Amino acid sequence: MESGVNKLSPKKLLNSKWTAVHPANKEKHFVVTDVKYDDEDNVVFCELEAVMSKNSYQIQWRELQDAANWLQGWV
Repeated sequence: MESGVNKLSPKKLLNSKWTAVHPANKEKHFVVTDVKYDDEDNVVFCELEAVMSKNSYQIQWRELQDAANWLQGWV
């Protein structure tokens, strides 16, 4: 596996758990609560919900592949 890249399948995004490497607003742990697809079944974006605050954020799903910003699971 390449250094700094999370292996990630778009089919396994929903309900996956993530840890922010650089937490903001005391939001460190997240769950993917929604995945949006285009007409060709390609993932357009996903919605992350912060566990503690319940705030939701839409991000490009490929951003989760950047291990400098996101770690898979709750660390």
